Amino acid sequence: MKKSITILAMVITAFSFSQEVKKEIEKQETKIEKFTSQTGVITKFTDFNLSDLKSSYTVAKTRIRKLNSGDHVGYFYQIQKPGKYGESTASIEYSDLLELIKAFNSLKTEVDKDVSLNPDYLENKFITTDGFQLGYFVNKGKATWYMRLEKYGSDKTLYIKDLEKIDANFNEAKNKIEELQK
Repeated sequence: MKKSITILAMVITAFSFSQEVKKEIEKQETKIEKFTSQTGVITKFTDFNLSDLKSSYTVAKTRIRKLNSGDHVGYFYQIQKPGKYGESTASIEYSDLLELIKAFNSLKTEVDKDVSLNPDYLENKFITTDGFQLGYFVNKGKATWYMRLEKYGSDKTLYIKDLEKIDANFNEAKNKIEELQK
């Protein structure tokens, strides 16, 4: 009987701990959420529209969102994809945008080599701290580039055919932020 109670207590403890860990993971805020959720300060949003980003199935709007919250100023590159039941928006902080550009250039150098391997399936991607993904997958000898805008949910992905458009849009965003920082 004591053995059963001990095992039951261990199971309950393990279950409780796993629930706490799950809650911690769910509470992780993105950089833009942290920036905009400050209380007791005035927060101002200012948007600067950029060129649209055409994907295989839709056209995404892009912009720079400048945030003033108290004494802090932040710049976010946003990609907004229309969806059947609402919009998906990626908010990429300036330092993450710089890393994203570096990663994109690296991925572009690897794609032909990965296609030549002729794998059944291969995926190569970069993920920001907020969950935005940029990458490609190789299937049946063909590479398909994609951007996953949000970490959770469905219908959050853009499939891109023209890499030059991605490159141009990323650089347009970087240049606009640098212009605004002056």
